[in-house]
Amino acid sequence: MTHRYRTHTCGEVRETDVGIDARLSGWCHRIRDHGGILFIDLRDHYGLTQCVVDPDSPAFKDAERFRSEWVVRLDGKVRLRPAGTENHDLPTGLVEIYVTDCEVLGASAELPVQVFGDQPFPEETRLKYRFLDLRREKLHANIMTRVAVIDSMRSRMKAQGFNEFQTPILTASSPEGARDFLVPSRLHPGKFYALPQAPQQYKQLLMMAGFDRYFQIAPCFRDEDPRADRLPGEFYQLDLEMSFVTQEDVFSAVEPVIGGIFEQFGNGKKMTPAPWPRISYKVSIQKYGSDKPDLRIRNPHSGEPLEMADVSEHFRGSNFKVFSRILEDKKNAIWAIPAPGGGQRTFCDRMNSWAQGEGQPGLGYIFWREGAGAGPIANNIGPERTELIRLQLGLQEGDAAFFAAGDPEKFAKFAGAARIKVGADLNLVDENSFELAWIVDFPMFEWNEEEKKVDFSHNPFSMPQGGLEALNTQDPVTIKAFQYDIACNGFEIASGGIRNHMPDAMVKAFEIAGYGEETVIERFGGMYRAFQYGAPPHGGMAAGVDRMVMLLCGAQNLREVALFPMNQQALDLLMGAPSDVGTKQLRELNLRLNIQEK
Repeated sequence: MTHRYRTHTCGEVRETDVGIDARLSGWCHRIRDHGGILFIDLRDHYGLTQCVVDPDSPAFKDAERFRSEWVVRLDGKVRLRPAGTENHDLPTGLVEIYVTDCEVLGASAELPVQVFGDQPFPEETRLKYRFLDLRREKLHANIMTRVAVIDSMRSRMKAQGFNEFQTPILTASSPEGARDFLVPSRLHPGKFYALPQAPQQYKQLLMMAGFDRYFQIAPCFRDEDPRADRLPGEFYQLDLEMSFVTQEDVFSAVEPVIGGIFEQFGNGKKMTPAPWPRISYKVSIQKYGSDKPDLRIRNPHSGEPLEMADVSEHFRGSNFKVFSRILEDKKNAIWAIPAPGGGQRTFCDRMNSWAQGEGQPGLGYIFWREGAGAGPIANNIGPERTELIRLQLGLQEGDAAFFAAGDPEKFAKFAGAARIKVGADLNLVDENSFELAWIVDFPMFEWNEEEKKVDFSHNPFSMPQGGLEALNTQDPVTIKAFQYDIACNGFEIASGGIRNHMPDAMVKAFEIAGYGEETVIERFGGMYRAFQYGAPPHGGMAAGVDRMVMLLCGAQNLREVALFPMNQQALDLLMGAPSDVGTKQLRELNLRLNIQEK
């Protein structure tokens, strides 16, 4: 043998290799004893090969000691598998290695996580022994999909004329957005660096510097409380910025990249063709109760996405006093959530119980059977109004509708959750598609009732529609921004905007949100200064790498597509982070601990 460990990988031998001597090294994936003959499925990164050791082989005595996940070297001859024992699902499935020599390279202790098979284990155990978990076929494949997706992102971005830049990891703390991770400075006692929540200011500064098209697979750090849809601590995004562009130019550049990724790695699922639908934030909330709508929930009668509707007029002045009284306040409304196929009292009662479990008083409904509407609401408002509701919603006999009432700003999120519940329970979700859409026209500002002030509602660096004039003349909460998201299957997978590159407009926008010019200079001094020296119009966005890979892999959790994630308490169980540090290190950093009791 020419190599110390292997002449072939475990995914390489084929029927064309029959008769040659081969040396393989890998992990004992599965060991079977068939009447005294050992069958060892040997696995490495590249695949799996069946190896056979019988009592006539000089290696038999040593091979009998092998256990799951031992790392071994096996020498032998490639031969065809006996007729009828081939495995056509395996690239190496027509051949096997008849083993004549072996060596243990690394024995394994008893396994806390089984690698063979797909049995569930507690997440804490999986994360503590992540190096074993990553050997499992599904997780290993997810990580390799992630690698391929990032490679494809890079090549697609470069083909669009973008250049890859690396921006600093140690930067200044920013007051906007989430909480920063802080890093104490040894050389400057009492001062702190921050890990970047995103390369937002740096990428805008690159546009000031004249680089025109930037991208980066950027690590981002946010000290947030655990969230189901974000990895604790750190995550990665495809970050990009462009100069001399309108919103449409950004859309045209991004659609082939993101769309191409979903097409390439989507396993043949249907995908929204470009150009993707543009849905205003306001319409998205009204129709879907969310700014990241799941458009796979479809009305089987029309084939279109299932949409909620304002049915207030049918209840105004009706005998259903609960709703008619609510409508006496002009800001209130009644929204209907259609439920095609949900026209059974048992289903309606289940939805009502679900709503109560969500903290609501209940969920009113009408269902249609035997040519008429049924249920308490239908009985109160009468057949004529009930029929008008059915016609407006495009429903048929055997269908139902559920109603949310009050101030839409307060119930829209719940109504959206009810739409998702209806879609899941009535099998209205097209699981074989990726439905992409641009959500546009986000509000620039929102009213903070708690603090009685105007706040930025999304990204403070976005250009308001109407520019400085809108900031000077419009009610702030009516101003829309050049801000946009990409929604896919109920997830926000990307977010961006055209930037506010005018110094006067930037100061005015922050002033409306309660920050003076001196605060802007203090906190965003680098960017504010850059805007004074010829700033090009520019815009961009960032797409969540982890979230996209999760969707493409069909994973239920972001931790299934990340190499070494923390748990939901932001603890790294493998490395033991965060950890205590010694007194000497604290002294060097001029720090003293003052831990508050909880």
